[in-house]
Amino acid sequence: MSTVLLVEDELLVRELCLEDLTDAGFEVTAANDGDEALAILRQGRTFDLLFTDIRMPGMTDGWELARVAKEILPGLKVIYATGMGETDYEFPITEAYVRKPYTLKELRKALDNLGFQFATVN
Repeated sequence: MSTVLLVEDELLVRELCLEDLTDAGFEVTAANDGDEALAILRQGRTFDLLFTDIRMPGMTDGWELARVAKEILPGLKVIYATGMGETDYEFPITEAYVRKPYTLKELRKALDNLGFQFATVN
């Protein structure tokens, strides 16, 4: 089973994404913001995927979180999410982007593009 660190400061969005990822067969650990996510990573926990909002309260935004997380866990794949508009960032093959509000279909497409298999199809 693939493991996901889900980082989203909006409670409703976090709960919906957690449910979608769990239903898709992932083991999910959720964090409220980048600072909490870094604390989880520094405890030595390992993850296959980081799913993170880009803009969050606290000292660590999604870009910085992903940079540090990939130093801690080389090979970590990342999905970035934001409702603040399109990004001009060129994503490498190990990263993907979804615009909020995203649909389950869009989330699954991002997961598929990163090579993840999911348990159910809706």
